[in-house]
Amino acid sequence: MKLQILVEGRAYEVEFEIAEADSSSTDSDVASFAASMAQSMVVPTSGAGNAEPGESKLCRSPVAGIVKHVCVQAGVEVQAGDLLFILEAMKMETRVTAIAAGKMKSVHIAYGDAVRVNQILGEFE
Repeated sequence: MKLQILVEGRAYEVEFEIAEADSSSTDSDVASFAASMAQSMVVPTSGAGNAEPGESKLCRSPVAGIVKHVCVQAGVEVQAGDLLFILEAMKMETRVTAIAAGKMKSVHIAYGDAVRVNQILGEFE
């Protein structure tokens, strides 16, 4: 199965397979699980010509999950790679980092909030 993921603003195509299945699982169970994982991990990417105005100023969630930690607040200066948020999905933590230096304009989430894939977590000035 192939996925397209976005890492620090760069799109990568990733191919994966499920190496071992539970003996009670059928191929269709494994395929359904893989498809649901793919749905939760894919972050839509858009070309520069058709991006929404201001899209580069938004920080979006790469997964559906629960907010475990908010590391920034409005007005804080961040550098590329700085940790912004930690999300938990399926007992795994996902670290959301800044893709560029900037100043946080606003934070739209708080500890314990449920977030959807591609939901806006924060905005940069």
